[in-house]
Amino acid sequence: MILFPGVVLPLMVGRDVSIRAIQAAVGSGSPVGLLLQRDEQIETPGPDDLFRVGTMADIVRFWEAPDGRHQAICQGTHRFRVLGYKSSSPMLVAEVEIVEEEESETRAIEARFVALRQQAYEVLQLAPGAPEDLAQAVQRVESPSMLADLVATFMDVPVVERQGILETFDLRKRLDKIHRMLADLAEVLRLSQKIRSATKTNLDKAQREYYLREQLRAIERELGDEDGRAEVDELRARFAALKLPEGVEKEVGKELRRLERTPEQAAEYSMLRTYLDVVVELPWNESTEDSLDLARARAILDEDHFGLDKVKKRILEFLAVRKLNPAGQGPTLCLVGPPGVGKTSLGQSVARALGRRFLRVSLGGVHDEAEIRGHRRTYIGAMPGNIVTGLRKAGSRNPVFMLDELDKLGVGLHGDPASALLEVLDPAQNHTFQDNYLGVPFDLRSVLFIGTANVLESIPAALRDRLEVIHIPGYTEDEKLQIGRRYLVKRCVASAGLKAKHCRIDVATLRAIIHDYTREAGVRHLEREIGAVCRHVAVGVAEGRLAARRIRPQDLRAILGPPRFESDVALRTSNAGVVTGLAWTPVGGEILFIEATRMPGKGELLLTGQLGDVMKESARAALSLVKNHCERYGVAAAELEGRDVHLHIPAGAVPKDGPSAGVAMYTALVSLLTGRKAKGEVAMTGEISLRGLVLPVGGVKEKVLAALAAGIRTVLLPARNAKDLEEIPETARRKLSFVWLERAEDAVAAALEKKAG
Repeated sequence: MILFPGVVLPLMVGRDVSIRAIQAAVGSGSPVGLLLQRDEQIETPGPDDLFRVGTMADIVRFWEAPDGRHQAICQGTHRFRVLGYKSSSPMLVAEVEIVEEEESETRAIEARFVALRQQAYEVLQLAPGAPEDLAQAVQRVESPSMLADLVATFMDVPVVERQGILETFDLRKRLDKIHRMLADLAEVLRLSQKIRSATKTNLDKAQREYYLREQLRAIERELGDEDGRAEVDELRARFAALKLPEGVEKEVGKELRRLERTPEQAAEYSMLRTYLDVVVELPWNESTEDSLDLARARAILDEDHFGLDKVKKRILEFLAVRKLNPAGQGPTLCLVGPPGVGKTSLGQSVARALGRRFLRVSLGGVHDEAEIRGHRRTYIGAMPGNIVTGLRKAGSRNPVFMLDELDKLGVGLHGDPASALLEVLDPAQNHTFQDNYLGVPFDLRSVLFIGTANVLESIPAALRDRLEVIHIPGYTEDEKLQIGRRYLVKRCVASAGLKAKHCRIDVATLRAIIHDYTREAGVRHLEREIGAVCRHVAVGVAEGRLAARRIRPQDLRAILGPPRFESDVALRTSNAGVVTGLAWTPVGGEILFIEATRMPGKGELLLTGQLGDVMKESARAALSLVKNHCERYGVAAAELEGRDVHLHIPAGAVPKDGPSAGVAMYTALVSLLTGRKAKGEVAMTGEISLRGLVLPVGGVKEKVLAALAAGIRTVLLPARNAKDLEEIPETARRKLSFVWLERAEDAVAAALEKKAG
C-alpha cells in the first residue's frame, strides 16, 4: 500500500527492521519515511529493491496487539526523494530531499479541482460499500493537492499506478492523471452496476419462479400428483436427449406443456402420456450400420435357400447398388410366387446379410386404412398404424420391413389400405410419411420394404407400379429332395425333440414322400409329412421302445397311410374323348382332364365342372373350330347335328377359368369324333383362335413342373412360348420332351394315336 501526504492510515508492521525504525522514531519524536517495495516477493528488501520517492509520516500511535503483531497509525506529511542510504543495520537510514508543493491559484488548477471533486463524488456513489464519511470528506477538502492525494488513496487501481501519482510532483499533471484514471474507474463501475442490476433482476425472477414451483410441488403433494410431475420431468429429459426435427420438437413441446397442466385424474392425461411415450420411443436417430459384404451376403443366401438362382442374383444386384450408392432410393422389391417357396425367409436372409433388424407385417384380410396410417387421437383407443408400430418395436429407423400378403388386402367401409401404402412405398413421398396418430412426419427413406404375394393380378395397378416384381416359381422334385435333405429333416428332427442319431430318413424315403404324399409348388406340406414321420419315431423313443430308427420307403404306409397321389394319367385317358390339360393356380401348376362325350339331343354344347366365363368361351370356340375341320379328320358334319356335345372337367368343386385349356378342349373333341385315344403321357396347354392358331399363355414353368410331377413325359406348348423354356430348370428339361404348336392341328397330330381303337 501507499500512504499519501495528508492521509491517515493504519499499518501492519511485520519485519524486525521496520519495527526498530518505528520504535526509534517514536522514541526520538522523529518522522519515518514510507517507501514502496518494487517486488513484494522479496523477504528482506535492500536499498535497490525500493522506489526512490516516498512519503514522510508521523507516528500517531504504535502498539503491540495481543496476537504479537505490531500496528501503527501514520499520518502522511510530505513527499520526499531518497538521495542515498547511510546505513542498513539495525535499520535503514537514508539521506532525503523534502519535496515542497506550491499550490498556485490558477484558473486551470481551480477548474481541474472542481471537476475532480465532482467526479470523485460520483465515483463514490457508484462504488458498492463506499463509506459515506469519505464522500463528505471529499466535499469538504479545499486544497487541490490534498484532494488529489485523498482520491488517489481510495482509487481501486494497481499500486504501481498509485506510485506513479506519488512521483508526479507537478500538481496540474497529477490532477490530469487522476482525472483520467477516475474516468476509467467510473466507466467500469457503471458497467458493474448494470451487471449487478441485471443479475439482481434475474435472481429475483429465478427466486420467484423457484418459490412458485415449490408452492406448486407442495400443492401437488397434497393432491397426490407428485408422481405425475416426476413423469413429466422424466419425459422432458428424454426428449431433450433426442435430436428431433424442428417441427416435431415444437409439437412435442406443446404436448408436454399440455400434460403439465392436465390433472392426472383427467381422461386426457393418459391419452397425452401414451402419445408422448410413442413419440419418445420411436427411433428418430437410431439406426444400424449396413454390412454390405457381397461375398458374405451370397454365402448367407446360399446357406438359407437352395436353388432360386434368379432371385438371389437380383437381391445381390440390389445390395451392390446400395453399397455403391448408399443415399440412392432403390425400388421396393416384391416376391411373387406360390405358398411355401420361401418368400418370407428370403426377406429374413436379406436382413441378416445387411445386418439390419427384421420386421414382418401380415396384410392378409386388412381392410381398414387406419391399419397403415393409424387412428386420429380424437378417438378412444387410438393407436399408430402398423408401420409406426413396427419401427417402434424395431428400435431402428432402417430395418428390413416385410409387407406379407400384399395381394390379400381388402377394401372396407373405412378406406382402402392399398391406397395408403402408395405413400409408404414411394421413395419420392415417404420421407414425409405422416401417421394420423403421430400428427408429425417421419422419414421412411432408410427403411427397406419387401413385399410378398401369391398372385400379382390381385394387387392394385397403382401399387403394383411402385414395386419391382421378382417371380419365385415352384420347386422341381429334385429341388424338393435337396431342400428336404439339407433343411427340413434337420428342422423336423429338432422340433420333435430328437437328435440326428434317433431318426434317419433315407433319400429314397424322401423321394417317396415327395412323389406319393405331396403335390405342391412349395415345400410346406412336405415339411408337415416329414414332421409326422419324426413324431412317430419320437413316440417310440419316449416310450423306451426305440433307441434309433431308420425310415425306409416301405415304412411310410404304416406311418403316413396309403399313398395319396397316383400317376393315373394313362388310366384316365384310356378312352377316346379324354385328354390331359395343364392349368396355373395361385398355389402352383395343376393337371386337369378334359372329358368329352356325345348324346342324342338338339346339337347343343353342355359345359360342367364349375367353369368360368372365359373357359366357356374357349369351349365354344373349340367346338366351332372342330365343326369347320370335320372333313379333315374324316368326320361327316351330319354326325354333329341332332346330338349334344358335353364337355366336363372333373374336380367340379374347384372353380376353373382362363383361356389356356382351348387346345386341350379342341383335341378332346377331335378324339371323341374320330375315336382316336390320347397318348398316356402327353399333356398340353394353349389358347386357340377361330382361325386355328395356337396363342401363347402364362405360367409355363408352373404348368411344366406340374406335368413332370404327374408323370407326364411329353408337353405340348404354344410355339410363341419357346422363350419361356429358359425359366424351366435344366434337370426338368432333360426329363421331358416338348412339342411346339403353331396350329390346333399340330396338337391333334402329336397327342392322339394314329388309328382309332
